[in-house]
Amino acid sequence: MRKEQFPISPHLQIYKPQITSILSITHRVTGFCLNLILIIVLLWLLSLSLGENTYNNYIKFMSFIPMRLIIFFSIMVFTYHMLNGIRHIFWDFGLFMENRSAAIFGYSIVVVSISLSIYISILLEIF
Repeated sequence: MRKEQFPISPHLQIYKPQITSILSITHRVTGFCLNLILIIVLLWLLSLSLGENTYNNYIKFMSFIPMRLIIFFSIMVFTYHMLNGIRHIFWDFGLFMENRSAAIFGYSIVVVSISLSIYISILLEIF
């Protein structure tokens, strides 16, 4: 068969996204975001090593509303990535591979990660 006779594969514009594909893409994006969040943690550790005055200034800076939002979304990124990673481990063992159970498990990951993020943010007094 010549190259011109091969069927054209579906393009993203005609492909219907599924929950598993959306969560997979989101898992990759949150993995990248976790690398950026590492900068905040490293700055926190640096402020600890530079003394009490620097640490207090860092805490004041992190208590501004935009930084609190960044911290909240960082917590959400972490919880989602962790729970979705657990879902992938279940898949490695061959569990929840059917379409219906994969969709239910995917939606539950989103709901639990949002709920857990709100709970952790309340415990840490972010809001």
